[in-house]
Amino acid sequence: MAATTILLLLLAATAASAADLSVYHNVHPLFPSPLESIIALARADDARLLFLSSKTTASPGITSAPVASGQAPPSHVVRTGLGTPGQPCPANQVASAALPACAFSKPFADASFQASLGSYTLRLGKDAISNFAFGCVGAVTGPTTNLPKQGLLGLGRGPMSLLSQTGSRYNGVFSYCLPSYKSYYFSGSLRLGAAGQPRNVRYTPLLSNPHRPSLYHVNVTGLSVGRTWVKVPAGAFAFDANTGAGTVIDSGSVITRWTAPVYAALREEFRRQVGAPSGNTSLGAFDTCFNTDEVAAGGAPAVTLHMDGGVDLALPMENTVIHSSATPLACLAMAEAPQNVNSVVNVVANLQQQNLRVVVDVAGSRVGFAREPCN
Repeated sequence: MAATTILLLLLAATAASAADLSVYHNVHPLFPSPLESIIALARADDARLLFLSSKTTASPGITSAPVASGQAPPSHVVRTGLGTPGQPCPANQVASAALPACAFSKPFADASFQASLGSYTLRLGKDAISNFAFGCVGAVTGPTTNLPKQGLLGLGRGPMSLLSQTGSRYNGVFSYCLPSYKSYYFSGSLRLGAAGQPRNVRYTPLLSNPHRPSLYHVNVTGLSVGRTWVKVPAGAFAFDANTGAGTVIDSGSVITRWTAPVYAALREEFRRQVGAPSGNTSLGAFDTCFNTDEVAAGGAPAVTLHMDGGVDLALPMENTVIHSSATPLACLAMAEAPQNVNSVVNVVANLQQQNLRVVVDVAGSRVGFAREPCN
């Protein structure tokens, strides 16, 4: 989503309209298959999940603005302009031109960087955002694999995000529609402002977590597979600001992750309805894979996310099951939260958000979903 941060490359170009920008996959069209593309992109998920599940800490008198972990490469990009006239933003050009107000350093995934805070005009289609503050990386310590190659445009609720810096221009409202991973040559869209947002949106309230105030937390009340509710332990979805427990809508992660007890129950019910043998094959982050003949024979049941406000988000089939072209396998396109991170956080990621319009209304403290072919 968005939600906490959409990973967007800063490239000079024009967009379709002032408030509507195209969103593209950052995947080479000749990559073996959508499944292999997702597995490759998801390798950086663990670093991002570590960020999402950690809690900010601040010393007295020090203001801290969290920096999200990135992906290598980012899974989605938009084209924007930085400076006057708009420039493609290579590191040496921006570093020499930026007038830093301060310098700072920050851990970033498995590396750290030193940067200066500068400002330029940011161009989003026909809109020009003057004095847009951004960090310009000057030095990196450690591996650079997880550092973004161009830039990140933050769409969270933090003080340095696009929404905070644009004030009343977009009234705290934006939406995005991510294209299917099968659609290499098609684009989705990032829509800024309330104008043009769909009317058939079902909204669920946003929750506030003081330890991670920039993230988009929602209250999931349950999951169902087909018509059967998944039997999870009591309180498995409960939101707890002290521990960070709950569910985050996040466009920067690739694969939706559920805490261990939730995923175990979901996997058991999904396997039961597919009717395949219990000894399933694993593939990358996916551990619930079936022979395609078994899936065809038993059918692939739909997975629905139930949220506060009466929102029942039934995932399209391509958001639930993904097929391999290299082997005759079909996998449940979700996974358990990694054991090396705070495993109390559920993350609804971009693979499950494709071909849905996700509308974030920060001013109204809500997030909504609507079916939309994003291609």
